Amino acid sequence: MYRMLLINTGSTSTKIAVFEDENNVYEKTLRHTAEELAPFPTVASQKDFRKDVIIKFIAENNIDTKFDIIVGRGGMLKPIEAGAYEVNDEMIKDLISAQYGEHACSLGALVGVELAKAFNTRVIIADPVVTDEMQEIARVSGHPMFPRISTFHCLNQKAVARRYAKEHGKRYEDLNLVIAHVGGGVSCAAHGKGRAIDVNNALGFGPFSPERSGTLPSAILVKLCFSGKYTQEELLKMCNGKGGLIAHLGTNSGIDVENRIKEGDKHAELIWHAMGYNIAKEIGALATIFKGKVDGIILTGGIAYSKDFVDYIKGMVEYIAPVTIYPGEDELPALAQHGIMVLNGEEEVKVYK
Repeated sequence: MYRMLLINTGSTSTKIAVFEDENNVYEKTLRHTAEELAPFPTVASQKDFRKDVIIKFIAENNIDTKFDIIVGRGGMLKPIEAGAYEVNDEMIKDLISAQYGEHACSLGALVGVELAKAFNTRVIIADPVVTDEMQEIARVSGHPMFPRISTFHCLNQKAVARRYAKEHGKRYEDLNLVIAHVGGGVSCAAHGKGRAIDVNNALGFGPFSPERSGTLPSAILVKLCFSGKYTQEELLKMCNGKGGLIAHLGTNSGIDVENRIKEGDKHAELIWHAMGYNIAKEIGALATIFKGKVDGIILTGGIAYSKDFVDYIKGMVEYIAPVTIYPGEDELPALAQHGIMVLNGEEEVKVYK
């Protein structure tokens, strides 16, 4: 039996879990107040605070600290292939410098390496958001200064892809799948023979989401930038954080929107279905990469719990391939899956460099 400590760091929380093989034997979300985080000027500077919170919680709850491996959520690194990576000095340096971006997910490795020292074990990360397996032609945009980049919900997308393959008695590496993750952000990807060969950049391209604007008309956006009405920070928030459903309807909650629709709010219904419409279009576009030879379409993420929403998308795309729904985000089981595969020798640990 393999015993693993899993770490999934968010902006205001640290989720930890203890898995014994595929069994989740202990899980807890440790929440952090704005006051607690206020003294830290950067995400990386929260490292010791988050580590101490975890160690204190483990001690107070008498959790056995004999772990075969620690698996953390991957952070903002240079573009790399999917898979498991040993946390090394080069990775730590890039995460602390934040040269590839700053996000709470970077704390998975930073905290993980400190816990590995404390508990005398090893630490890896797996399938970070910067995973890049895009084919060369997919990187080309309409201007060489703006190449298309890969930023997507890799951990969950790869997990549901492997789950789909297992349930259908096939190998992920033998399938052509189109997967849409619909949560606070939306990422759609074409998975060909085990690689995400084309994806929308979930932080600035593709369908809009509950909190993100997605693709916007470039000329209008440029004019807005020089209008003098907004700061750079305000415009960035307009694109990511205060776009999408928040901009249109003042909420990022799909439940709130559906309640408004039930009460007869036609504008809410239009925006809700427009989000689904744009996701369906993205799925259809990605299907062309496989020339129609798509084994399955998968919808996942928190919004996939909405029957009305997924039915709307299914009605537009199920002529392409069967649609499977895996609602929610299975990030902790996905991390555990990588831990198991590494420990039993099924997956080779890669070196970040």
